[in-house]
Amino acid sequence: MRAWLPALLAGRLVRLAWLLPLAAVGLFVLISLAPIDPVQAYVGGRTSQIGPEQRDAIAAAWGLDRPAAERFASWLGQLVRGDLGQSITFNAPVMQVIAARLPASMALVGRAFALSFVLGTLLGLTAGATRGCWPDRVIRTVAVVLAASPGFWVAILLVAVFAVGLGWLPACCATPPGQLASEVTLADRWRHMVLPVATLSVVGVAPLVLHTRQSLIAFLDSPAARHLFAHGATPVRLAFGPGLRHAAGVALTLHLASAGELFGGSVLAEAVFAWPGLGQATVRAATGADAPLLMGIGLATLLFVFAGNLLADIAARLADPRLRRVS
Repeated sequence: MRAWLPALLAGRLVRLAWLLPLAAVGLFVLISLAPIDPVQAYVGGRTSQIGPEQRDAIAAAWGLDRPAAERFASWLGQLVRGDLGQSITFNAPVMQVIAARLPASMALVGRAFALSFVLGTLLGLTAGATRGCWPDRVIRTVAVVLAASPGFWVAILLVAVFAVGLGWLPACCATPPGQLASEVTLADRWRHMVLPVATLSVVGVAPLVLHTRQSLIAFLDSPAARHLFAHGATPVRLAFGPGLRHAAGVALTLHLASAGELFGGSVLAEAVFAWPGLGQATVRAATGADAPLLMGIGLATLLFVFAGNLLADIAARLADPRLRRVS
């Protein structure tokens, strides 16, 4: 019986209860202080065709002629009724925009999460098992370089090599441009997903490699591992046997806790690869000062990160019984 789980969930729900209003106020203040004029962003190059009266009419239709506090109270009232408002950029309900784009983002983030977890854990175990040898040095060097590399730079590099230089993979979009959905094959979808997933995986691989390596080394230096060494076990056999069980819990906890970084990295990856997900919608909403959509995406991101941290807490307690007693 996991007696610690109800207490943990209750504590996290209380935390979420005060975190959501605080985040909503912070988001609204930041968006209100942004120097972008939503009406000007909407008008764009048609400035000469739209007079001051029409601009005032657009601002009144969007409620921008009211004080900020009144607009926030109105948005909060809509939120209580389950309505996140109307997106200016997409001219559609915010809930509809998020529901339409969330699956594409989750497909990207989910695959990147799984790929970076498998790669990071395996490379970390290999580095720890070969401590001080050339595989360890090579893996550590690559991990440090990746940790210091901005995601957008990695994306541009991959596009330059595999899309432009070699021509092996497409450089943009979730499907071939100009084709109907019924004409797109599963192979096409996977080919278009390779570069965005590879870019996003880089965000999570590097820290996972370094933490897994260190966790395995701590296990290999323990009395239990030395006892197994004395009976003829090799470092590689220990690493992918009991060492894997020792390090997997730490690796999974770390990876779940960094879900927010992965989701944030998807904004850049989607912008570079024109991926039709929430990240691309965020960029368009930010450049168009679309406050309702930015607020909706911000709260959705908060819930995603909160869920990742909650799963990390649960995974940590499942992996380490001492944490259950502390709870």
